[in-house]
Amino acid sequence: MNFTEKLRKSVSSANSVLCVGLDPVPERIPRPLKDAFPEPPRQVLEFCRRVIEAVKPHACAFKPNTAFFEAMGSEGWSVLEQVVEMVPSNRVLIIDAKRGDIGNTAAQYRKALFDKLNADAVTLNPLMGLDTLDPFLDDPGKGIFILTMTSNRGAGDFLQRRFEGRMSLGEYIAEEIAKKQAKSKTHLGMVVGATQGESAASVMGAFPEAHLLIPGIGAQGGSVDELARITQHHKGIPVISSSRSIIYAGGDETGWMEQVSQKAADVKESLRKITDRYV
Repeated sequence: MNFTEKLRKSVSSANSVLCVGLDPVPERIPRPLKDAFPEPPRQVLEFCRRVIEAVKPHACAFKPNTAFFEAMGSEGWSVLEQVVEMVPSNRVLIIDAKRGDIGNTAAQYRKALFDKLNADAVTLNPLMGLDTLDPFLDDPGKGIFILTMTSNRGAGDFLQRRFEGRMSLGEYIAEEIAKKQAKSKTHLGMVVGATQGESAASVMGAFPEAHLLIPGIGAQGGSVDELARITQHHKGIPVISSSRSIIYAGGDETGWMEQVSQKAADVKESLRKITDRYV
């Protein structure tokens, strides 16, 4: 099964384009888990286990961010290895690593993320050059989401700047990876922020066949209505990511899992206009 086929089946199975980001911060773990498990790595493991269980009916994909696991040292990477095993096989696993390096180093990142963690897709940073993508381009069962127009304010520092006087750097990256797709077995997708409006729309127009990983709704304040408008004619599948606003929806209360599940259901429903295009 190639990556596009798995993504389509996952969206259909969940009836959703929602991706839930797993960004566990030990200080925000609900009190009932802290009381039950004294060690932070175990708290994070059990938190992620319960979040996945709570939201899996509503999400087509899960996106663990490696930084939140790496911050715990070697124990954190071990927790990450266990968390990825919890993601249902009929859902897409996206490892949010934002790696980007050349030659043999990129090949080692590929080995760690695709071979060891068995990710369906990873996020990559292309700013050291498009050759940094090459070690990831040989597997039709995998996808990569390349940072193209990110959701943060700092996108204005580089990605929104005019390049060669005619387009933004983000548009240039999109055009170049569209060309690269013709020689790639792996699907080349783009990370495009929901907060970026017309800048995001221009990037999508430069590579309309790319699947999209779209952060920025929820805590970052991106508009779902605006997102529905700018993705209306896009040919690739948009996977719309929300992390903090879902996984911490339950606060410290005993019934926190039910609130997390309800929040995921509410976000899924808010995305209905977009999802219905793909199911």
